[in-house]
Amino acid sequence: MGRFGNAGQALYAASKSALIGATYSAAKELAPYGIRVNAVAPGFIETELVQGFTEQKREQTLRSIPMGRQGTPEEVADVALFLASSLARYVTGQVVGVDGGMVV
Repeated sequence: MGRFGNAGQALYAASKSALIGATYSAAKELAPYGIRVNAVAPGFIETELVQGFTEQKREQTLRSIPMGRQGTPEEVADVALFLASSLARYVTGQVVGVDGGMVV
């Protein structure tokens, strides 16, 4: 939501945009000390929150995802594990979308 708006969710979108800005600033401030700062931006993930969606809302959202499905909490965790690992030792200041291409 921090990368695009949605009607009726201005405050939520603003809070997510603030996290993106904080990620960028902290990455620049802390990089000289060898500290990496990144953010994970989950999209439409199978959680209790989306279980309450109507079938119409679920189908509408799925149509906006190029991969055509919801993500799983495990897929979000995999990205976080990658970013925390030495495999991402030269990655900082990134906002990684785990959203099936939803914001493309």
